Amino acid sequence: MTTTATYRKLAIRLQWATIAWNVGEVFVTVGLGVAAGSLGLVGFGMDSLIEVFASLVVVGHLRRMDGRAAVAHRRIGWAFFALAAALAVLAVERLASRSVPDESPWGIAYLTATVIVMWGLAFLKRRVGRVLGDGPVAAEAAMTFLDGWLAFGVLISLVVNALWGWWWADPAAALLVAAAAVREGMENFEESRP
Repeated sequence: MTTTATYRKLAIRLQWATIAWNVGEVFVTVGLGVAAGSLGLVGFGMDSLIEVFASLVVVGHLRRMDGRAAVAHRRIGWAFFALAAALAVLAVERLASRSVPDESPWGIAYLTATVIVMWGLAFLKRRVGRVLGDGPVAAEAAMTFLDGWLAFGVLISLVVNALWGWWWADPAAALLVAAAAVREGMENFEESRP
C-alpha cells in the first residue's frame, strides 16, 4: 500500500471519528441546552449538524479522488456560511430577548471534553491534509478547529454566566465565531477557483 493510500485511509477514519463525535454532540448539547434554557448549547448542537455535512463531503471526496476538489471546497464554503448565519441569528435573538440561561455543570464538563477532542482531531486532519496535499481535507480541518473554538466560546460563556451572571457572553462569543466562519467560507470559495 502506498503512503498516499495509507494517509487517505487515515483521513477517512479521522472524518468518521469527527462524524461520530458530532452526531453524539447534537443529542447531548441540545438536550443539555433545553434542560438549562441555554440557546448557546442548543445552537452549538445544531451547528454540529453542519459539521457532519462537511465531514461527509470530505469522505465522499476522499473516496472518489476524481479531481473535483473545487466542488468539495464550494460545498464546505456553503457549510461555513450556513454555520455563520445560524450563529448570527441565534446570537441576535439571544441579545434581543436578554434571556438568561440556568447554570449547566454538565454542559461545562461536556464542552471541556469537546474542546480537547475537536482541537486534537483538527490538528491530525491538518497534518494528514498537508501530507496528501488535499485542500478539502485541510478546509474541513479548519472547520473542526473552528468547532473547538465555538465549544470554547460557549464553555466560557457558561462559566462566566454561572460565576457572574454575564448572560451576554454567550451571544458575543457566537458572533465572533460567526465572523470567523464567514472568513473560512470565503477562503474555501477562493480555493474552488481554477
